[in-house]
Amino acid sequence: MTGKKKKLGVELSNLQLPSVGWREWVRLPDLCRPWIKAKIDTGAKTSALHAHDLEVFSAAGVEMVRFTIHPRQADEERAIVIEAPVIDHRHVKSSQGKTSFRPVILTTLEMMGQRLPIELTLIGRHKMKFRMLIGRQALRGRFLVNSGESYLSGRGHRRPPAIENTESVPPAEIKQ
Repeated sequence: MTGKKKKLGVELSNLQLPSVGWREWVRLPDLCRPWIKAKIDTGAKTSALHAHDLEVFSAAGVEMVRFTIHPRQADEERAIVIEAPVIDHRHVKSSQGKTSFRPVILTTLEMMGQRLPIELTLIGRHKMKFRMLIGRQALRGRFLVNSGESYLSGRGHRRPPAIENTESVPPAEIKQ
C-alpha cells in the first residue's frame, strides 16, 4: 500500500496537510490587525470569537452586528470595535451543555501561512482562557491537529508566517 495507510478498515491517503498545535496564533485581517491566541477545538463544530457589547442592528436593509474585542487576554484596555454583516443566527451548545442563540459572521482567518474563509459565532467568553476557538468546520480538509504541540507557526506577534492567499480555493485543494 504505497502512499496510503489503512486505519480501522478505511484507507487514508497521505495528504500533505499542514499540522497545527492545540493552540495557535491567528489573525482576522478583515476585522483587526492584532494576532489572537486561539484554541484548536476538534470537539466544537463551529468557530467562536469572544465578543463584548454585542449589538445587532440594520444598516441599508442589511443585518449587521457591532461588537468589541480585546485581542490579548491580559490587556482589557486595548479594545477594538468591529462592525460586520450577519450571515446567520445559530443555536450552539457550549461545552457546559448550555445552548445559546448566536450571530454568525463570515470573515478571513489567517493561520499557518494561509488565508481562509471562516464562519465565526460571536459570544461572550469572559471566563474562558482563549479569546477564540477554531472548530472542525474551519479545520476539515485544511489542517491536521497535533494535540501534543503548540504554536507550530511560531509566536504570531513575533514571527508571522508568510501568507499564501487561498481564499477562493476549496478546502480539499489548498496547497501547503
